[in-house]
Parts: sequence; C-alpha cells; structure tokens
Amino acid sequence: MRYTLEGLDCANCAAKIERELQKIPGLENVKVNFATKKIDLPEGLFAVAQEVITRLEPEVKLKKEQDDEDATAKKVPLQLLISGLLFLIGFIFNEQLHNTSYSWLEYLVLLSSYFLVGWPVITRALRNLVRGNVFDENFLMTLATAGAVAIHQLPEAAGVMLFYAVGEYFQEMAVNRSRRSIQALLDIQPEYANLKENGTTRRVPPDEVAVGQTIVVKPGERVPLDGEVVVGTSFVDTSALTGESTPRKLATGDPILAGMVNGEGLLTVKVTKPYRESSVARILHLVEQAGERKAPTEQFITVFARYYTPLVVAAAVLIAVVPPLLIPGATFNAWLYRALVLLVISCPCALVVSIPLGYFGGIGGASRHGILIKGANYLDALANAHTVVFDKTGTLTKGVFRVTEVTARNGFTPEEVLTAAAWAEVFSNHPIAQSLREAYGRAIPVDQVHDYQEIPAHGISAVVAGKHVLAGNDRLMHREEIDHVDCEVQGTIVYVAIDREYAGYIVIADELKDDAKAAVDGLKALGVKKVFMLTGDDTTVAARVADQLQVDGFKAELLPEDKVSSLEELMAELPNRNQQKLVFVGDGVNDAPVITRADIGVAMGGLGSDAAIEAADVVLMEDAPAKLVRAIEIARRTRRIIWQNIYLALAVKVFFLALGTIGVASIWEAVFADVGVTLLAVVNASRTLRFGSGHQLSSAPALL
Repeated sequence: MRYTLEGLDCANCAAKIERELQKIPGLENVKVNFATKKIDLPEGLFAVAQEVITRLEPEVKLKKEQDDEDATAKKVPLQLLISGLLFLIGFIFNEQLHNTSYSWLEYLVLLSSYFLVGWPVITRALRNLVRGNVFDENFLMTLATAGAVAIHQLPEAAGVMLFYAVGEYFQEMAVNRSRRSIQALLDIQPEYANLKENGTTRRVPPDEVAVGQTIVVKPGERVPLDGEVVVGTSFVDTSALTGESTPRKLATGDPILAGMVNGEGLLTVKVTKPYRESSVARILHLVEQAGERKAPTEQFITVFARYYTPLVVAAAVLIAVVPPLLIPGATFNAWLYRALVLLVISCPCALVVSIPLGYFGGIGGASRHGILIKGANYLDALANAHTVVFDKTGTLTKGVFRVTEVTARNGFTPEEVLTAAAWAEVFSNHPIAQSLREAYGRAIPVDQVHDYQEIPAHGISAVVAGKHVLAGNDRLMHREEIDHVDCEVQGTIVYVAIDREYAGYIVIADELKDDAKAAVDGLKALGVKKVFMLTGDDTTVAARVADQLQVDGFKAELLPEDKVSSLEELMAELPNRNQQKLVFVGDGVNDAPVITRADIGVAMGGLGSDAAIEAADVVLMEDAPAKLVRAIEIARRTRRIIWQNIYLALAVKVFFLALGTIGVASIWEAVFADVGVTLLAVVNASRTLRFGSGHQLSSAPALL
C-alpha cells in the first residue's frame, strides 16, 4: 500500500529513513521518494516502519495516500517574526548592553531569540546524537552556534540560528512549490464517471466501474476510463497523454483512453479496462514510481554527503586546535571562530535537496510531452545516447498495410490465393494479417480453419476448408521446402502455398510515418553517432526504408533471437560502455526481448503492445519516433541543470571554506552563502519542469 510521509522536508532524512528501513526483513527493496513524499509498504509492516521512522525523525508520520494533505507549519512564521524582533533589539543594543552593568540583558534577549527558533534544531541534534546519528545539519548548526556562544559571539549565534531557520522555511516553501508543480503536471486523474444504467446516468468513482459497463462522457469532461466509443462523434484533446494539443476526431468503434478531454460531442463509451489498468492510472503510477529509480549522480551525492560532513567536522576540529598550538601568537578563540565558519558552510543541503527534485522535475516535464520515463537512472542514461536502433514495422513505418498486388501461379487464381491467405490469417493480430482480411472483405467462417499455428518470424500454417495453407515470407517457403520464385517488388511479400504447392504471392505496402525522417535527422543533429534499423521484414523492403531514412545501417529477415544477437553486436561496438548507451525503439510483442536487453528500451505507447510497454524503460505515448529526440533533449537539459547545481554548491562551499580558514569570512557570510546557495539550487532545479518547443539543445555537448 502507498503511504505519504507527512512532515518529510529533508532529503538527507529521506535517505537515512530509506537506509534504516531496508535493514528490516521484508523491506529490503523499499524506496523513499523524497520528491513526492511517497513510500510503498506491505500492510503488515506499517507499524514496524512507523517505529523506525519515529526513532529517526519523530515529526515524520506515515499516512495513507488518500488522507494526505500538504501541511505547512502555521506557527513557523510567528516564531520567526518574534525571534527576528528579539534579535534586532539585541543586535542594535549589543554594544551598549555589553559594556554596562546590564550585560545580562544581552544574554536574555539574544538567547531568547536563539532558543525560540533553535530549540527544535537542538533537540533533534541531541536525539540523533544519542542514537548515533551524529553528522547531520542539526548537529552542525547546534555545534557551530554553541561554539559562538562559548566565545561570547551572541549576536552571531542567534543570527546564524535565525537565518538557518529562515532558510529552512523558504527551502520548504520552494520544495513544496516544486512538488505542487510536479503534481499539477500529473493532475489528469478523473474524479468521476457517468455510469449509464437502466436508461439513466449516475456519478460514481472511476474505480467502481466494471469492464463491459457503459459510461457517458459529456462535452468538456475528462474521459475516466479506457474504452470504445459505441455512440457519438467528437474531437478530443489528447495532450495529457501525448503532449500534442491538436484535437483528434473519434467516432463509433474508435478506442478512447482515460485522460483525454472530450470536446463538444456527447460520447457513449463501453469500458474495456478497469481503472487501475487504464492509461491515466498507468501514467500516474509510472511517473510517481520513477523517483524511486535513482540516477548514478543522485546515488553518488547521497554517498558523498555521508562522508563529506564528517570530514569537514574533522577538519574544523583540526583548525580549532592545531594552529594555536603551533603558530606563535595564535589565539584559541580566533581559530575556533574560523572552525565554526567551516561547520556552518559544510551543510550539504543544496546538493541532497536539489538533485532529487531536478531529476523528478525532468521526468514530470517529459510527461507533459507524452514521454514516460520510468526512472531517473533512465533519464540520465538517455543523455548519453550514442547509438539508437529502431524496429521498422509500426515504429518507423505506420504498420497500416494495404494489399497492392495479388499474383497467382501454377494454375491457381488470384481470388484463391487471397482467400487462402485471409482465411489462414483469421486468428492473427499482425497488421499484415489485418490487411489481408480487409482486402478479402467478407466474413470468414472460423469453423473452417483448423490446426492454426503461428510460426514466429516466418508466417502461418493452417488447415483451411480441408486444405493445408502456408502463408508467410521467403523463409517459410525455404523451411517447408516449397519451390517458389523470389520476387523483387516494392513492398512486403506474402508467399502462399496450398497443399504444399506454390500458389502465388501477395504484395502489401506499408508507409513511413510522417516524422520518421525528422526523427533520424534530429538524432544525428543531437550528436547521436549511429542510427541503425533491425527488422524481420524482407531485405528488399528494409533496404528501401533504410535508403529513404538515410540510417547508418540495417539488418533484415531477423528472428526475435537474431535481433537480440544483432543488438549485442552493436553494444559491443560502443567505444565506452560505461559512458555511452544504446537505445532500442520498438512496438511489437517480438520486440520485448530486445527492449529488455538494450541499455534504454523505448516502446511506442499508443499502438504498441502491452508486453513492449511493460518491458520498456521509456514509453512514447504517441506513436511518433520523433518524440525520442525530445526525450533526449529533456534528458540532457535536466542533467545540465543538475550539474549546474553541483558546480554552484561546491564552488560556493570551497570558496567560503577557504575564506573561513584564512579568517576572511565570518559566520554571517557563511550562513548566507549556505542558505542562499540552497535556495538558488532548488529554484534552478525547478526549471527542469519547464521544457518548451523553444528550447533547442541540438548543439549541446554530449556530456553536459
């Protein structure tokens, strides 16, 4: 069951909770999604998980997803205002109070300001210290400000804690705003369905509608479930699913998907899938789960933060202790102050907060364009695309076949050849089979078809009206040792044999997709080094398509296992397997093994098979290969923003660590730098949500 981690506003805390939960039997694979504050738990382990979470972060509570509310602490602004007022009074009158008999007022005013906003930080630090969780931001702030109090730098102690609290408040606001922006992108979930029963309609939750029931979709309403239009004609907005704003016309018999928005017509729809399996539910599930698959950069920063903070604390201790012992005239107070600057600036919040948000924003932004990326690791890998391999039929071509020629041989008539092929293909869902049945144009008596056998990558064998029919490609004829004549024609050829005698052939034409050439050209413009095509189709047809698209190479007449072998050969040719990735794009059931084997498997989500979509790492909701170009652009832009944040955070920290060590920077500057760079990083990370057609990244370097 999915739960919300209410009160989770610290990425470092999320990583800590995840590590501890994974130590519990049954939760070894649990993932905490900081960007959405979501976690999936078996119901029987809820109490155990809550106990662990309470021990680590008492303010974080598990709540069922439907009970989730975005809670922002209402008392925080008042605490900040009172603390700020006290700090201002103490700061203004600090010199006067310090130099008079009323110096106790200095302590009263400034320490009141300090404890008002600092007490939660101090208690968390002490609690974590008792449990052995020492090196976190609470510990760093407590240690730094306690040190400032010890050397009688009261304004700085109160100021650091106040501005740290202010920074945390604004950071929480920025993170919540990013979360809301991501959730708004995914706000395509329909609230109700108009269920039609006994001549009337009533509103019900979509998950209460069963397959086979009928719903009514009124003008302007969002389609709640996948189905088939049984009455009505209308234009629908598919942008939530495909990213394309051009309305699509639907009429009786057309499939309709959940998440689409109906135009002006009234549609009656027969439900074909339960809500949990509908397009909109699948999109929401894929995008929300995507944050659990962390990119290598994200994993590195999590590990980096665990070791970086203790190292900085150790360095601060050395700076406080060693120089006063070795340098003549050096005072302990002066070098302790420098050490406190290091503690303040060492907090890695900017990295551990902004990077998960950046990746999740990139995934959310891609979903706006009809591109579902199943994890930050796949988004990161897409940015390193070196070789892209396409399937042909249904991927680069429309997969809408049309019979253009029927030629008979050995005394058979064209009518007999077409009838035999259409009857033999009666149970097949392949586009070629559909085109044969359409060309035949009459009802087929299925009780006349027996011993049906589909031979992968070859064709069909069946007994039709008492006669054995073979219908398939050249390989099928050779396999069955049927004498025939190889044909050199434009199109896909279906050879037909009746009772093991060659009866003739049927030519079926397929067309390139409108954006196929743009996809190949766009990939090359992005710097993809090789665009290749693998197909089970005839070599002549494959050569024609390869020539039209100007791909870098192709292999034809491949069985599913041959596609895997060919893909592995291409992967072996990659100059750098660690940095350069191979992408395979396909749509059919026979593409599922290749999609799984590729570094990044991409499936066509509109007409693609469920097997291919489930196996894929990236799903293009519209059957448009050019969407892959957009996906790589988004991936590269996301990674560029991620690295901007890394460079920014590390550069600022190194700069102020150096200034603090030599005594130039004060604690004031350190806290402003730390809070400021965190806010800048979070705001910059939110840019990954926005990617429009105006962004042109074709000239961007491959690794940035």
